[in-house]
Amino acid sequence: MDLKESEKLVNADLEGLVYSGRIDFTNPLAPIFIFPASSVSMLFTGCNLKILVKNNHSYYDNYIGYILDGVQKKVLLSNDDSLQEITLANDLTCDKSHELELFKRQDACHEFTFYGFIVSEDSKILIPHKKPRKCIEFYGDSTVAGEFIEAKDHEGNLKHNGEYSNAWNSYAMITSRNMKAQVSIIAQEGISLLDHSGYFHAPECIGMENIYNKLHFNPDIGEIVKWDFRGYTPQIVVIDIGQNDAVPVDYMKEDEKSDKAKIWSEHYKKFVLNIRKHYPNAFIILTTTIMNHHSSWDRAIGRICLNINDSKIIHFLYSLNGRGTPQYIKGADAEQMAFELSIFFKSFGPEIW
Repeated sequence: MDLKESEKLVNADLEGLVYSGRIDFTNPLAPIFIFPASSVSMLFTGCNLKILVKNNHSYYDNYIGYILDGVQKKVLLSNDDSLQEITLANDLTCDKSHELELFKRQDACHEFTFYGFIVSEDSKILIPHKKPRKCIEFYGDSTVAGEFIEAKDHEGNLKHNGEYSNAWNSYAMITSRNMKAQVSIIAQEGISLLDHSGYFHAPECIGMENIYNKLHFNPDIGEIVKWDFRGYTPQIVVIDIGQNDAVPVDYMKEDEKSDKAKIWSEHYKKFVLNIRKHYPNAFIILTTTIMNHHSSWDRAIGRICLNINDSKIIHFLYSLNGRGTPQYIKGADAEQMAFELSIFFKSFGPEIW
């Protein structure tokens, strides 16, 4: 990469950059973005702005999202592993400050490595905003990841190649913005709790109980790497998982007392208690969504919550839980869910933070 005389590189490890989410910092000069809504932000002056990235493609078309001075846009990445120099702006007001947040729109359909920003030679990197002390973490599937969220006018079998995915508009991200909190989103389209069900990594499907403690988790992209939970400590954790366990067979609907239903409940309880072990002081919210599903799953979660008997592990239901939309969570759905969840969080009082 050759810089022009009028340009300079802002290295990825510069102190003025602010990162958010579960990111691989093994090489501080080349952090790897894995999970939806993981981001890097910067305050700066200057006329021009580019990014340097490499894409690690698995499936779908891959996009990076960014918000520059309050306007959200996206750019398409190439599917090869070349170093990509992508222009985000070349007509900014040179003597004014600008704010950028670059974020991962999609889930493990790809990862990307970030090498820094290219700015005008006379640009200044300004003191960043202080990170909020409030921290939230979400575990979930496509609804948490924001898959299909921009498919406003589509019903039925949606033809989707990544263009409708946008974690920034997910109910998880809207909730975090409502609460003015940091957020970490551990989510994947099609994922279930258990292996061998759901859609993720079919036909050898992988469940959330085997990725929640990982940094890299898609075997089609590279080596599986464990996550160090000391890297982020939330005061609230939301577990939104289970709807994809009804695929290929909705055994909970068929018989809540069946052996399969009991096995699922045992694994769900173990998963929740594993989260509790990592975050002994957090409020842990057990929920699903307003996407149509049989109420037996929510009853099972309610029973597990009662059985655990922890005052800070709470079962939460939305006003239209399981009956709000037939297929995909759209923008208005996400807004309503975030509104209800935010009110619920505020009911805990300010002292939880």
